[in-house]
Amino acid sequence: MTSTTRLAPLATTPLVIVLDRITKLVIEQRVTAFDNLVVIPHFFSIVHTQNPGAAFSLFADASEAWRKLMLVGVSSAVMMFVAYMLWQAIRTPESHSSLMRYGLALVLGGAIGNLFDRIAVGSVTDFLLFYYGQWQFPVFNLADTAITVGAGLLIIDMMRPQQSLKHVS
Repeated sequence: MTSTTRLAPLATTPLVIVLDRITKLVIEQRVTAFDNLVVIPHFFSIVHTQNPGAAFSLFADASEAWRKLMLVGVSSAVMMFVAYMLWQAIRTPESHSSLMRYGLALVLGGAIGNLFDRIAVGSVTDFLLFYYGQWQFPVFNLADTAITVGAGLLIIDMMRPQQSLKHVS
């Protein structure tokens, strides 16, 4: 495996961070809190929300000091663990599949994107809203999408037989 192929997942992390930042800035500058830009009627809209809590507004009602300490502290610890795992996977690519390397890179990029918001603003900008009838999925952003897709890749990787790792680049 060439070093370029081995290091390719590392480009995923900054790409996610930059795209997440750009999309959030566009929403913050061009969509007010009261706008509902329907993209696909009865299914998908762009909205502008600020989530002071974690996923699905968890801890949103907690005091600001406690919420920031918990969310920034826990996010930082998880990010350090994911970064360590990614570094190990890149250092020893023969022992780790590309699914694992890209999954970790996506999770790390999304986590950094949301952590930046928590530190800089105290809340995370969310804007993607999927719904059908009365059902509505919680509003989310590109960083959340990267984390979810990355976690999905990690789950798929864990479900694969271990012997196949030797043959996966």
